[in-house]
Order: sequence, then structure tokens, then C-alpha cells
Amino acid sequence: MAKKKDERKKVVIDVLNQARSMELHAISQYMNQHYNLDDMDYGELAAKIKLIAIDEMRHAEMFAERIKELGGEPTSELAAKVTKGQEVNCIFPFDTKLEDDTIDAYNGYLQTCRENGDSTTMKIFETVIDEEQIHMNYFDNIGGHIEKLGDSYLARIAGTSSATGLGKSGFVVTPDGE
Repeated sequence: MAKKKDERKKVVIDVLNQARSMELHAISQYMNQHYNLDDMDYGELAAKIKLIAIDEMRHAEMFAERIKELGGEPTSELAAKVTKGQEVNCIFPFDTKLEDDTIDAYNGYLQTCRENGDSTTMKIFETVIDEEQIHMNYFDNIGGHIEKLGDSYLARIAGTSSATGLGKSGFVVTPDGE
């Protein structure tokens, strides 16, 4: 019986690593888009994508922590190559598809966890799927605005600030500057 349990655990670790790899790709993709949108002077859009990338970082960490709990080793491989140099009108439909594909895959992974008796990992996937749906809705809405309103929508956003996110806290610098 122990071997069957170990086999089930390995299947769950494998889907967690596939999901982690997808999250690592999303992080890199969205940060690349964040930098490019900021360079194009669409700071408001850049700021939102940065925050979504930070959400993806949390997801990748959640998956890694669960992998370690199950005795596995988290992957550091990206699921796909980052698409660089995208025009602003291409970014949001691209990201909508990326999130839609992710939701579809994660629903399959959730089912795999159910079939292998891992309700804890199922709950993680449920939480992440809900957040990915929010991301997809945002990307789809912005893509729709750009498609319908075109340059007038982009002109309204041009010149906005991208100052958002974590500020100056980190390992070396604390939130109070010490």
C-alpha cells in the first residue's frame, strides 16, 4: 500500500511542477511586458501587469512549498519561451489566452489531485484558478477597450505613472527604511 501512496504523491508533485513552470513563464512574460509598457509610456497598464506578475510569484511559491511538503524538488524551468517586443494591442489578447490556457490546465491538475486523494493540493489549485480568472477578466477587458476604442483609449492612458507595487521593502531594505 505504501508504494501506491508514493506513486500517487509523485503524480501530484509532477502536476505541481508543471503548474510551477507555467507560473515561472507567466512571471517572466508579464515582467517583460511591464518593462515594455512602461517604456512605451503606458504606466497604468504597466503597473497592473506588474501586480499580476507579483500574484504569479505568489502562485509559484505556493506550488513550490507544496512540492517540498510532499518531498519533491520544485522546478526552475519556464514552461515556454518569453515572447518579447509585443505591441500594446497584442499584449492583452495574448495574456487572455495565456490565462485561459492556464485555467484549463489547472482544472485538469485539480482533477488529477482529486483522483490521487490530495485534497490539500486541490484547495491550492482552486484558489489559484480563482485568481487566474480575475487576471484573465482584466486582460480581456483591457484588450476589448483597446480593440473598440483604439488610440483614444491608449491616449488617455499615455503618460500615466507606473509607480506601484512593493515599494522599497526587501531583504536589505525594510519598509521603514532601516
